Amino acid sequence: MLNIGCHLSVSKGFENMGKEALKLGGNTFQFFTRNPRGGKAKEIDKEDTDKLLILMKNNNFSKILAHAPYTLNPCSANERAREFAFEAMADDLKRMEYIPDNMYNFHPGSHVGQGVDKGIELISEVLNEVMWEDMSTTVLLETMAGKGSEIGSKFEELRAIIDRVELKDKLGVCLDTCHVFDGGYDIKDNLENVLEQFDKTIGLDRLKALHLNDSKNPLGSHKDRHEKIGDGYIGLEAFKNIVTHPVLKALPCFLETPNELSGYAKEIALLKSF
Repeated sequence: MLNIGCHLSVSKGFENMGKEALKLGGNTFQFFTRNPRGGKAKEIDKEDTDKLLILMKNNNFSKILAHAPYTLNPCSANERAREFAFEAMADDLKRMEYIPDNMYNFHPGSHVGQGVDKGIELISEVLNEVMWEDMSTTVLLETMAGKGSEIGSKFEELRAIIDRVELKDKLGVCLDTCHVFDGGYDIKDNLENVLEQFDKTIGLDRLKALHLNDSKNPLGSHKDRHEKIGDGYIGLEAFKNIVTHPVLKALPCFLETPNELSGYAKEIALLKSF
């Protein structure tokens, strides 16, 4: 069975997100922990989260994925920006304990001229501060497209972050198909080779989730512009290979394509048909 869902609005409440995922044909979903541009998170309603957990159990849900705000940059050159990253991540991970044993994904950040090595050092420092031994959440580093001074477009950079984090057993990777393709990894014509590189550099045991997005730009463009499944440079056949691949087919998959809910429903049905 393909474990698949899309991005939903947390403003509707946790139980309602679960119900909406089911209506769309999915058995998981992704949500922003707070406004994607930053700001204070909505108060947790424990009754609501408990209802979601029951719904997930009764409907064979895969793990769900919380996404940190886009403005979060733990390796910024600006001290206040780094403080916000620490504060937001620390708060988010505490709140995730209301929906235990799920996943929290974030963009590693942009070093903005400090250099990759310094960026990796700063990202690792924040992770070492916000993670704790008994936490139930798995924190995922997202693969990036390499736009500007982004860190994480190379598998080696993600490995370097992992190596510096103390609680390595609570770290994983979310592979974004648009990002890795734009970053230069040819998942269209050489998927096996890309997975071999990932395994040698990071380890396939750390691959915990997929963002399924086609790309508006060709291989290695470093642009990060998502397209609907089958309408971009990656193409439908590649997505068929991805969701049926023995290594990948059991992973929870999340759509972030430029779609309305009806469009997500069609994409979910299409990918499940494979």
